[in-house]
Amino acid sequence: MTTSRENGSLYTQINQKIATIEFGHPASNSFVIELLDRLAAEFELLSENDAVNVIILKSEGHKAFCAGASFDELVAVSTLEEGKIFFNGFAKVINAMRNCKKVIIGRVQGKAVGGGVGLISACDYAFATESASIRLSELTIGIAPFVIAPAVQRKIGTAGLAELSLSPTEWKTAYWAKEKGLYAKVFEGLSDLDKDLEFFASNLANYNPQALTEWKKILWENTEHWATLLPERAAITGKLALSEFTKNALEKFKK
Repeated sequence: MTTSRENGSLYTQINQKIATIEFGHPASNSFVIELLDRLAAEFELLSENDAVNVIILKSEGHKAFCAGASFDELVAVSTLEEGKIFFNGFAKVINAMRNCKKVIIGRVQGKAVGGGVGLISACDYAFATESASIRLSELTIGIAPFVIAPAVQRKIGTAGLAELSLSPTEWKTAYWAKEKGLYAKVFEGLSDLDKDLEFFASNLANYNPQALTEWKKILWENTEHWATLLPERAAITGKLALSEFTKNALEKFKK
């Protein structure tokens, strides 16, 4: 069952020290600004919740994991300030995930584009199905994945980021993503994934929470500058979004 809400949906369930965040949007689980703000706030809230040791991030349905930023909101950007605010949405979420004291596990059941790849990259560990292909399509509309690039690069390296971003019309398979380090495990089907995910998360949730928190700090070493870097990247992208090239490209997609 998927949401029909225009601004999307976000639900969190806590069970046996595991918090499961589920987001959804009728447009292939894409993100409007309001939904991104809610997700960032949820990570910040769970970070301070002593009843939670581990977080699972998932999306609704059985098809796309996340189609990135809302196309309709992107088309509506008309000023530099609007562009900065729009692209800063994913910056806030990635920084919230980076700063979150809890280990975050991604459950990726289907394709991910643009910002969706950024979300997966900001997870500490990710499970995926064979259907979970990825693509960075930003260059096709005259921008680039500036905001999410640090997170993606941290997972798959500069060469992987170049290969993925410079072939913006090409889907990379889940096994390509696993080989590069984005996914920890890939499963044939969702039932197998969920079974293994439940076992993995349950074990992790019973480890020393202080050890998990301190170890996560180590895993995210040398990313403190992202607090200023990602908003700066959002401003660059916002400026490009107002270019004649991008406006023309978006018009073609609308048609």
